[in-house]
Amino acid sequence: MSDLAQTNVSKPLLGTLLHEGVYRIVMQRPEKMNALSRDMMSALSAELSHAAEDPEVRVILLGAEGKVFCAGHDLKELTLARGDTDGGKATYQAIMRQCSDLMQQIVRLPKPVIAVVTGVATAAGCQLVASCDLAMATDTATFCTPGVNIGLFCSTPMVALSRNASPKQAMEMLLTGESIDASTAKDFGLINRIIPRDYLDQVVQKYAEAIASKSAHTLKVGKEAFYRQLEMPLDQAYDFAADVMVENMMAKDAEEGISAFLQKRKPEWSDS
Repeated sequence: MSDLAQTNVSKPLLGTLLHEGVYRIVMQRPEKMNALSRDMMSALSAELSHAAEDPEVRVILLGAEGKVFCAGHDLKELTLARGDTDGGKATYQAIMRQCSDLMQQIVRLPKPVIAVVTGVATAAGCQLVASCDLAMATDTATFCTPGVNIGLFCSTPMVALSRNASPKQAMEMLLTGESIDASTAKDFGLINRIIPRDYLDQVVQKYAEAIASKSAHTLKVGKEAFYRQLEMPLDQAYDFAADVMVENMMAKDAEEGISAFLQKRKPEWSDS
């Protein structure tokens, strides 16, 4: 694993650090506003895959260096593709598919992913925040889907945004392209908590460690079930959730957790 304190000479796209089961992934291209270039998306996808397989990783924090959390797609990269014989269509299709796969990878990851936003999250950067299971932000963080301002409706960010905010709130962001502050983002349901910058690292770490202390098996089962039932009609959702609950009850960690609770002791998870 790389260290967050890298020199600028060979600084990778991402910095990582594992502590107490909490795996920090930090985008390290502030000079490019941490844009989701093809290389950045590939790096994120590879790091998430690694985190998913590492048994020491129980919770993932996704953050960024600089004043911009993520500026969305790399517009210079998109513009350069216009010189292709097809006007860039094949490249655009590949980039949008790659981005969609990355967002779905986060949702399907068997471990919780928490966005830590310290700056501007715009367009696909806002989509990235919305795709994470939880999101923490400083009081100076801002969010927007400004594609409409440059003739490009934020259609793919819309998918994640509309699954966080209410339809009218999501449409307000998509149609106006205006930025909203952290307080409004919390009201919209885009983020969970607002934390003063000076206390962000310690509060987020403690918050993540609390989640990391749970059974990894239980978190995996719960996260998968949560997203699957969201798209189901009410009766199907209850049938599905009841089946999940029964299977969960049969797990070793459920037996251990209930026994520990009744015996007033700390559970010893086997993650199974």
